[in-house]
Amino acid sequence: MAAETLIGNGFAERAEAHRRELHVHCYRMLGSFDEAEDLVQETFLRAWRRRDTLRDGDGLRAWLYRIATNACLDHLRAHPRRPEPRPAPAGADPGLDPPASGMVSWLQPYPDELLDAADLVIERETIELAFLVAIQHLPPRQRAVLILRDVLGWSAQETAESLELTVAAVKSALQRARPVLRRHLPARRLEWAASAGPTPEDRAVLRRYIDAVEQADPSILTEVLRADVWQAMPPAPIWLQGLETFVAAWTPAMTGPEAWGDWRVLAVRANRQPAAAAYLRRAGETCFSPSWLGVLRLEDGLVTQITTFGDEMFPSFGLPASL
Repeated sequence: MAAETLIGNGFAERAEAHRRELHVHCYRMLGSFDEAEDLVQETFLRAWRRRDTLRDGDGLRAWLYRIATNACLDHLRAHPRRPEPRPAPAGADPGLDPPASGMVSWLQPYPDELLDAADLVIERETIELAFLVAIQHLPPRQRAVLILRDVLGWSAQETAESLELTVAAVKSALQRARPVLRRHLPARRLEWAASAGPTPEDRAVLRRYIDAVEQADPSILTEVLRADVWQAMPPAPIWLQGLETFVAAWTPAMTGPEAWGDWRVLAVRANRQPAAAAYLRRAGETCFSPSWLGVLRLEDGLVTQITTFGDEMFPSFGLPASL
C-alpha cells in the first residue's frame, strides 16, 4: 500500500487502533499514567503533522512507536528527573536491609482493566511496579533502548534507526542498562519469565488483606504480610519497613479511639498485580468516600510490598465516587 493511499484511507483511524499499546509504551518510559496520556496525544499530533513522511514499506505501528519514543525523550530532556535516595523510614523493624531502589515520587499505577479491554498481551514482569521503578534509574536513552530491545523485542538495527543511533551505540547502551536494572529489582525478581494471571492463592491473599481492613483486625495482617514487608506512599517520601512496624502504624487507623472510621474495600488489579481500593466512612457520615489504593507485590503467598496511592487515582480505575 502506497503511503498516499494509507494516508487517504483512514490514517487517523488506523493510528488510533494503536493508542492503548502506545500508552503502555509511554507509561514504561515515564512511570506516570497521566503523563503517558499527554505523550500519546503528543504522539498523534506529531504523527498527523508528519504523515507525509510515512513511506512505502514503513510499518505504521513501528513508525508510531518511533515517534512516541522520541516524544518521551524530548519530554524527559525538558523535564529531567531521577529517583532520589530514600530518607530514613518513618518506622522500621531492626535488622532489615533497605530496598535497593530509590524513591520514584512520580510513580502511578496502571489499571489492568484498560489492558484487558484493549486485548493487550502484557507480561507482568514488564509492567509491574518493581520493574517501572527499576527502569526509572536508567538514563532516558538507555531506558528507551532497553524497552525497545528487551521488552518489545526489536532488533538492534530497528532500535538504532528509531533512536538515530549506531548499532554499536545501541549494543553499548543495552550492556550498561541491564546491570543497573538488575541492581534495582527485588532480589528474587532478576529473571523475566512469562507469567499467567492471578492464581487462586493470589486472590486468597488479597481477600485476607481486605478482610483485615474491613474487619479492622490487625491480627489478620500478620497472617498475610512477610516479615520484611515494606510500604511506599508516592509521591510522599514516607515509607515503612517490617511486619511489626507496619501493623503498629496501621492499627490506630483501624481500631481503638483513634480509628478513622468504617472501611469498605474493593478488589482491583493494577500493573498485573492484586490491588485494593479503600473507601472510608467517618463518624457522622452516611457514605464511604475514596481513601487510598494499595498495589500488592506477592511472593510465596505473602505480601512483600505495598505501594499506596491516594484517591486521585480512583477515576483512572473507573472506581465509583462513593459507596
